[in-house]
Amino acid sequence: MAMNPERNASDLSVDPEFFDLLTGSYARIVGSLLVGEGQGPSWLYYDAPFVVVAHNTDADPRFIYANKAGQTCFEYPWDEFITLPSRLSAELPNRAERQQLLDAVTRDGYISGYRGLRITKSGRRFWMEDGVVWQLIDRDGNRRGQAATFSKWKDV
Repeated sequence: MAMNPERNASDLSVDPEFFDLLTGSYARIVGSLLVGEGQGPSWLYYDAPFVVVAHNTDADPRFIYANKAGQTCFEYPWDEFITLPSRLSAELPNRAERQQLLDAVTRDGYISGYRGLRITKSGRRFWMEDGVVWQLIDRDGNRRGQAATFSKWKDV
């Protein structure tokens, strides 16, 4: 049965089906592994030293997942992050560039080596660097959203 990311998003933090969607689509589309063997949903959510965030397919997509590294980086706790429209992760002048990126990901499946200016809850600006943004596509070919990962960032 296909995972439904629209169900209660609070269930997705360590949900095995959502983990399979994240890691499986990454492997199929990007062609490499997001996590090492034996590293499961709890490791990705609590212990991963890199950011992973994902948004849904709404007309104004909202975040449905952010691991602890992502919550720390963007300064939002889980309950706030998963209600946040993903466009708000970039300041207004940078949203057009961000949308061009997302359109390219929709067209091409993924983008790697991405660098973009982002903003935190407190207004701190930072560069996410060497990011990968990919389509969340389940095993049946259904588009479920988009996700991003990056392990390097620096304050502006």
